[in-house]
Amino acid sequence: MRELTSRQRDVLEFIRAFTARQGMPPTVREIGERFRVTPRAAFDHLRALERKGALQRRAAGRRTSRALTPTDGPTGSWRAVPILGRIAAGGPLLAAENREGELPLAAAALARHGEDVFALRVRGDSMIEAHICDGDLVLVRRQEGAQPGDIVVALLEDATGQGEATVKRFLRDGERLVLKPENRALAPIVVDPGERGVRILGKVIGLLRGL
Repeated sequence: MRELTSRQRDVLEFIRAFTARQGMPPTVREIGERFRVTPRAAFDHLRALERKGALQRRAAGRRTSRALTPTDGPTGSWRAVPILGRIAAGGPLLAAENREGELPLAAAALARHGEDVFALRVRGDSMIEAHICDGDLVLVRRQEGAQPGDIVVALLEDATGQGEATVKRFLRDGERLVLKPENRALAPIVVDPGERGVRILGKVIGLLRGL
């Protein structure tokens, strides 16, 4: 690694500390706010650190500073979490696990959730009162069951076997399953298992914004 300037060392240390605390690198905006510089100036620091070998680029769904991670972390300190595509958090959207890319996250931050974790992009405003907004990424632990009150990714199946995926809060009403939006303007989806298939794809365990 080539020699760094004093400011570049400060930026690199901030990225390391932020990543250890949050489980992912900071955004350009967060770096700019920390050092009181414009996003453009923060981006220039990142480019310089990448050129000098202090940061390495990992695959991500969009061009973002979160794809740049320190090169001197211990082996296995990062996991590439797949981004599987956009899903509905509003009206259900035809399910499609179209892989957008990968998101580098600190392995330590995911250790207690097991290996089967993925990210899905949210569309719509049905979960805004749970602070899940249009365009956010939800981190999901793949599992087939859920407890009442969990926020889940559920697949609603029609008579033809086609599926629609949605993010909702999971509840029960007797034998019926309730997928409740966190938006008082919208009605819950109530499913009678004898009339319509519903399958839990996973439980939401985290939220990422600005990616």
